[in-house]
Amino acid sequence: MKIHPTAIVDTNAVLAEGVEIGPYVIIGNDVKIGARTTVGPHTTIEGCTTIGEDCKIAQFATIGAAPQDMKYKGNPTAVEIGNGNIIREYVTIHRGTENGGRVTRIGDYNFLMAYTHIAHDCKIGNHVIFANCATLGGHVEIQDHAVLGGLVAVHQFSRIGGYAFVGGLSGIIKDIPPYVIASGERAKLFGINIIGLKRHNFSPEAIDALRAAYKLIVRSPLTLKEAVETAEKEVLQVPEVQYFIDFIKNSKRGIPRK
Repeated sequence: MKIHPTAIVDTNAVLAEGVEIGPYVIIGNDVKIGARTTVGPHTTIEGCTTIGEDCKIAQFATIGAAPQDMKYKGNPTAVEIGNGNIIREYVTIHRGTENGGRVTRIGDYNFLMAYTHIAHDCKIGNHVIFANCATLGGHVEIQDHAVLGGLVAVHQFSRIGGYAFVGGLSGIIKDIPPYVIASGERAKLFGINIIGLKRHNFSPEAIDALRAAYKLIVRSPLTLKEAVETAEKEVLQVPEVQYFIDFIKNSKRGIPRK
């Protein structure tokens, strides 16, 4: 373990073997940091925050601060961050709220580029990429392998499905289904993320089935309920299509269509 002499680390903080703490870092009393994680200069980690192993946290990040929620009254809530995450300069991650499940949770092997903001009660999966200044409102869910471009803003309670790609400068006010490309000031859908799926070795059969399901559900003049029912009958029900359809059926905010 290496702790720079200018760092302030509370005696109750728990730092595992191989942790490195840089200059002017502040670590609070209810913080736990896993093995071999490094924390860059001027970073503040506070509240009930748990960070896993092999994470790399750059300078000036703020993790575990109180949520920006007018209803929050100081109740004990938490941040939980998994293993192998890269958290770059000036990233902010706020702890949960009493009414939102109490925990902001980030999975494993995510890449949060500079100025990313993860608001209270968000749930981030694994292998997610946030480009610079991607911003999440409270209670947002981002599923595995999604990619958010620079300056993307996601409305509270929205969901973004796995392997979706959201272009830069987009505003997300509805749920974005898995496997799609979305972009725009009020984001619209622009087809299946074929390049991303090929890079992740999805089969041609799965990609063709997803394209057929997308065409029926997103581009059809049918009502959403009718379109989903038609896709369930007419499209090959590979696991990817089942996930795509289940995500849409469980959407509370709706999805962009046409």
